[in-house]
Amino acid sequence: MPIMIACVLAAVSSSAWAANGNRRDKDRGCSNQTLDGDYGLTIEGLLDIPGTGIQVRGVVLQHYDGNGHITQVDHVVVGGMPPSEEWRPGSGTYTVNTDCTGKATLTIPSSPAPPLVVYFVVDRQGKTIRQVVEGNAIIATGKKVE
Repeated sequence: MPIMIACVLAAVSSSAWAANGNRRDKDRGCSNQTLDGDYGLTIEGLLDIPGTGIQVRGVVLQHYDGNGHITQVDHVVVGGMPPSEEWRPGSGTYTVNTDCTGKATLTIPSSPAPPLVVYFVVDRQGKTIRQVVEGNAIIATGKKVE
């Protein structure tokens, strides 16, 4: 009986220790500082224009400063047509939530369109990012350039 009690106590304390360890990892979470540096992404999807869906493919290099500011250049092919600018610059702001989700607003000076709103998920302690453009079926996935 004493051995059985000792085993139960060891199992309970091990479970509590593991739960506390997991809680600490979750408490650390993410912040704007999680995204810091350059990220190379691939863009794919459909541009949602009423009555049609135009294929979009491209690449983007985004730079996050760790303080909520983002700059980027992209090369996006829309409907098989090359872009008018080889590398189109943009800039904006971003916010990373503690649960590693976030939102960015990007302005592309050469585009007459309103700023892009992008929702994202940060993974692998800031090494990967997955994005979706609000109002379109366009996604981007990428990883930190090291």
